[in-house]
Amino acid sequence: MHVKRVRVVEGVFDANDTIAGANRADFDRAGVAVVNFMSAPGAGKTALLEAALARLEQDADAPRVGVLEGDVQGSLDADRLARFHDVPVAQIDTGDGFGGACHLDANMVRSALPLLPLEEIDLLVIENVGNLVCPAEFRVGEDTRVMVCSVTEGEDKPLKYPLMFRACDLVLVNKVDLLPHLELDVDRLMASIQAVHPGVTVLRTSARTGEGIEAWCAWLRAAARPAPAGVATA
Repeated sequence: MHVKRVRVVEGVFDANDTIAGANRADFDRAGVAVVNFMSAPGAGKTALLEAALARLEQDADAPRVGVLEGDVQGSLDADRLARFHDVPVAQIDTGDGFGGACHLDANMVRSALPLLPLEEIDLLVIENVGNLVCPAEFRVGEDTRVMVCSVTEGEDKPLKYPLMFRACDLVLVNKVDLLPHLELDVDRLMASIQAVHPGVTVLRTSARTGEGIEAWCAWLRAAARPAPAGVATA
């Protein structure tokens, strides 16, 4: 009997990439730069967003930021960001019609675009579902990717979950205020990050103390600026 093999995984990624391209075209038409913000659950993405938005709202020349929140269920993170009245926030629950997926894909993001005033923002931060594997596999139409690695996760995560670290343009090593209370060699963690993604930019951050927040804001300001004409982007 002749057996036909169907490359289901390749088909899924091909379909996703097609929709991601459509998202990218919409973002480009609106002049919006997009950051895919990823981490494991509880690493501190929302707290770092809160700290950055609070700092940026004091700057008259700051980019206009919008946020797309991804979770399996609920709007707890979006509710936290609602206090920033000038920041439009939209919510995607993957448990509602998307099978409770552990990541956002391009189609999910596309379904939420009508909820966002793209013409009124310069930078869209997509806070992905907390997961160290699947979010890195699905492009959503972003320009850049940022991941948060909390020091409470240990030193081995870059070596155990290398794709997430390799896929990112910036790594935020977060909750560094807790280092005095942990048995963690932060230099070994930094070396592991560089081992799986040589040359990647790494910032040490703490939303609680403010360490690294200005550098994080500076990175976001730069991400919101369009590349000069004729300069290729990744």
